Amino acid sequence: MIETENLGKVFDTFTAVQNLTLNVPAGQLLALLGPNGAGKTTTVRMIGAILKPTTGYARVNGYDVVTQADGVRRSIGMLTEQPGLYTRMSGLEYLEFYGRLYGIPDKETRAKGKAMFERFYMAGAEDKRLGTYSKGMRQKVGLIRSMLHNPAVLLLDEPTSAMDPHSAKLVRDAILELRNDRRTVILCTHNLAEAELLADKIAIIKQGQIVAQGTFTELKQQLLGRPQLEVRVDKPLNGQVKELDHLVTVESVANDTIRYRTDNPDLTNPQLVRCLHKLGLGVISLQPVSQSLEQVYLRVIEEME
Repeated sequence: MIETENLGKVFDTFTAVQNLTLNVPAGQLLALLGPNGAGKTTTVRMIGAILKPTTGYARVNGYDVVTQADGVRRSIGMLTEQPGLYTRMSGLEYLEFYGRLYGIPDKETRAKGKAMFERFYMAGAEDKRLGTYSKGMRQKVGLIRSMLHNPAVLLLDEPTSAMDPHSAKLVRDAILELRNDRRTVILCTHNLAEAELLADKIAIIKQGQIVAQGTFTELKQQLLGRPQLEVRVDKPLNGQVKELDHLVTVESVANDTIRYRTDNPDLTNPQLVRCLHKLGLGVISLQPVSQSLEQVYLRVIEEME
């Protein structure tokens, strides 16, 4: 698991992260979202025992990131947005190099590496120099390296940012497998659809502070309020909508469609349909309006301006 409390980092006079508190239980994936420069990468580097916090504390898999940094590093796999690769090495030589650091026999590393190269549609490239790889291929090699020693915790910073849609899906599938295998994952991403698909919980960081966190459902309830629904009728609407004010909060009317909110859809919707019928309007459809993570994210960011 990952636990931080009041974690902070100051560079000279610049406060990059402050009062950051997170709790990611074992086997969960937390998506860390935020604008460029919000403090995501600094946070991940502190959790990964690369940067020493200025304030607060963090524990990873039971190890303190300051006093037990070696234990943290043994427990994690990390992928930075621009993975540092030794460009004169081949893909397999690079993996063997890191495998030896973790005490993994070369034979085991080569077998695992070849299997992962094939899985990520890079078969045949494992013996070529890393300097010849595209940016997307380099990211995939960085991800393979981060998983090489079967770590309990993975810290992934923009793992699909340079990938084509097919490669990105392969990587997302691999991340889902990690989560299903009870690994603990922090995923930094600007891809909100990816975060919505993969994450158990979401934390939004701005100007170095967590400004919202919870499950997607919890964030929708907190930030977007009551559920929004849409009813479409068989005739254009005129003044009939005023007759609905005692039942629902009407937010918009467009030709034959009403968007509204209500505290108790199960109770209110049947009453709404009956009221519309009394007004001579037949209901063609009635359904919830889809609310996306993008709406939640933008609401948080715009409210903090």
